[in-house]
Formats: sequence, structure tokens, C-alpha cells
Amino acid sequence: MYAKKKWLSLLLFALFAVLSFLALFPFFCLLLASFKPSTELLRYGLNLQLQPEILSLNNYYYLLADGRIYFVWFSNSVIITVLNTALALLFSSMVGYALAVYQFKWRNIIFATVLFVMMIPIEIILLPLYKLIVSLRLIDTYWGVILPFVVSPFAVFFFRQYAIGIPRDFIDAARIDGCTEFGIFFRIMRPLMAPAFGAMAILQALTSWNNLVWPLVVLHSEEKFTLPIGLSSLLTPYGNNYDILLSGAILSVIPIMILYLVFQRYFISGLTVGGIKG
Repeated sequence: MYAKKKWLSLLLFALFAVLSFLALFPFFCLLLASFKPSTELLRYGLNLQLQPEILSLNNYYYLLADGRIYFVWFSNSVIITVLNTALALLFSSMVGYALAVYQFKWRNIIFATVLFVMMIPIEIILLPLYKLIVSLRLIDTYWGVILPFVVSPFAVFFFRQYAIGIPRDFIDAARIDGCTEFGIFFRIMRPLMAPAFGAMAILQALTSWNNLVWPLVVLHSEEKFTLPIGLSSLLTPYGNNYDILLSGAILSVIPIMILYLVFQRYFISGLTVGGIKG
């Protein structure tokens, strides 16, 4: 029996090792290609051929030293991602908590509406959102990118599912002690929902950081561009700077990796518990 379990563990390890390699293979190719000149990329494409004689840091030098606009794009993405993630976590968690805990009229209809909105692609509501932002005079501003998504339907659903599984005894005890409803949420429920906040922080930040379509519609000035828009602007009908594009793409992964390392202990537990409750 022990030998059977040992072989099963080895097979699972081998399987996941192969899957991990397949998942990371494109990134390794991208990382290696970021040190090669554009002529090699156009000739051989992305590959794992190690040629020390042609590898250099020139692409990163041109990107960071000569192309200082990259720092502007990077800072714009950081600002928008931080604001969007913080506001989305705040408002989505409050809505999800309310749908899970309070009994009020139209509660089920509101929750069904949230589920319906989750299934609507952004392309369908692009024109109405654009008209709304124009009427609010928020075109070419950070808030024009952030405000339409301060409440995420998926985050509302996730927080509701997580809050349903939390015993009501905590809430009842806080009310008996005279705590207000906002006090209950911020002092009692928010610490209990920490794994959900950690998981959603990663997912919301990743979505905002990689968002291209909506910022491309709202932002017009080059100094307001986010990283996805700025990097895509390197590909033009007059010339394609693939070497600079790849080095910029590699650097753009760093903030998300740091965010995951900070919240990784909450990520798996938050997704697992939130997915099975309710």
C-alpha cells in the first residue's frame, strides 16, 4: 500500500512538473529573447537557443535610459491599479457582505443581476460607458478608467459566497455590545474575510494591470498611457520594435509577481474556502 502511494505521488509530481514546464515555457522564451537583438528575433523567432555572444542588456538600456516615457507608463499603471484594486475591494466586499447577511426586499433579484452582469463582455457596454464618461468630462483622466469598475460583479459574488460561511454569532455578539453596522463590517467581518481580500487583491490587480481595451478608449495623451497601451504603441506600420517590446513586457511582470508573493498565503485558502461555501 505504501509503495503504491509512493508511485502515485511520483506520477503526480512528474505530471505537474510537465504542466509547469509547458506553462512557463513561453515566459522563458520571452525572457531569453529580451536579451537578443531584433535581427535575431525576426530571423529565428522566440526560442531557447543560448548564444552568449549575442546576448546583451542593450534592449533594457534603450528602454530605460533612452525611452524615459516607459517610466511614465509604468507609474500610470501603478496608480490606476492601486486605486482600482483598493476601491473595488472596498465597495465589492461591502456589497457582497450585505447580500450575504442582510434580509431585504429584492435581495435575490439584485444578486441575480450581479450574476447576469458577470456574463456581459466589456465590448457590449463599451459605447454606453464611453458616452457616460464623456458626459462626466472624465475623458483622458485616471478616474475615467477607474470609476466604471469600482464595483466588480465577480468580486461581489466571491465576497458573498465567503461571507455566507461565517457564523452569525460574531455579528450578533457585536450588536449586543453596541457596535454599529459599519463597525461590525470593518472591525469584525473584514479581519475574518482576510483570505478573500488577499485572493481578490491579486485577481483585481492582475485584471487592472493587464487591462487594454477600456484604457485605450479613454486615454488619448501619451503621457497618460498605461503599460499595455504604451507597449502596444511600439508596434506600428512604420516599424516594429520587438526587442524593446519584449524587455518592457518582462519588466511589467515584476509588480504582479511581488503582489503574489505578498498575498500568496491568502490566495489558495481564499479561493478554496470562497468556492465551497454557500
